[in-house]
Amino acid sequence: MKIVVTGGAGFIGGNFVYYLLKNHPDDQVICIDSLTYAGNMATLEEALKNPNFFFEKADIADREAIYGIFEKYSPDIIVNFAAESHVDRSIENPEIFLKTNIIGTSVLLDACRKYGITRYHQVSTDEVYGDLPLDRPDLFFTEETPIHTSSPYSSSKAGADLLVLAYHRTFGLPVTVSRCSNNYGPYHFPEKLIPLMIINTLNGKPLPVYGKGENIRDWLYVEDHCSAIDKIIRNGRVGEVYNIGGHNEKTNIYVVKKILELLGKDESNITYVTDRPGHDMRYAIDPTKIHNELGWLPETSFDEGIKKTVEWYLKNQDWWQPIIDGEYQKYYENHYGKK
Repeated sequence: MKIVVTGGAGFIGGNFVYYLLKNHPDDQVICIDSLTYAGNMATLEEALKNPNFFFEKADIADREAIYGIFEKYSPDIIVNFAAESHVDRSIENPEIFLKTNIIGTSVLLDACRKYGITRYHQVSTDEVYGDLPLDRPDLFFTEETPIHTSSPYSSSKAGADLLVLAYHRTFGLPVTVSRCSNNYGPYHFPEKLIPLMIINTLNGKPLPVYGKGENIRDWLYVEDHCSAIDKIIRNGRVGEVYNIGGHNEKTNIYVVKKILELLGKDESNITYVTDRPGHDMRYAIDPTKIHNELGWLPETSFDEGIKKTVEWYLKNQDWWQPIIDGEYQKYYENHYGKK
């Protein structure tokens, strides 16, 4: 089987590349990544040593480049991780999110129609559902929850989801969509909450927390997410949406304090900053459908996963140090320096 992984030099895509190479060693994995700020070839250093791994630098919105890759490899399955994904960046510059997340998805879908595939899988987010109230812990997102987006990022992902499902209905394209909760684990880009808190703690820097840190997220260890997607692309029903959740709901401030505990630090560097516009209060996913149909459940508790994640960042400073020394640092200072 030949599997294209777009965005494979990013966080979840990179972990999925390694999941496939480990669990399906006879498959060929073709990674497409445009290597923007969040794409890092250092993430793929070990994968490049595998004879069944191939890398193509291309923007998924570049039709000519994508068609050329499809002609070259004749892939069977496409798993689309490629996306602009940071909410704060989408508020500052929405247009690039529309280009990558919607136009890029449309180019991939057209390539699938033109060259033929057995499955196109769209990796989406629970953020397309909006948020849930903090005082209703009994409420969860299901696949039937109406789309109700809060940011340019989530709107662009919702638009891509609808386009994917429309290609199935209109053209009969064999598609699936998954919507996941917040991922964490190795290779997570340093602007996201967990790696940002780990790295800032190690460097003795302030720990910027939005509002009072009361926002709740359902944390999903990235390897559990990879196993869920693998089940969907091989056995999921065509035309269906599957929610992937971690059953690990935690407030942001709990996560920050847990990281400090694991690193043996006090809470003196926690700094509460002005909340961002339209900040969703609570995400929580009901993964009953994927459990009932495909037998998937998350295997990693938050306490286990966060410990493994902290240990990974301690052992892999040579991966994240060049990132925070570069262009990202300019963005970080500009963004959080104004709060």
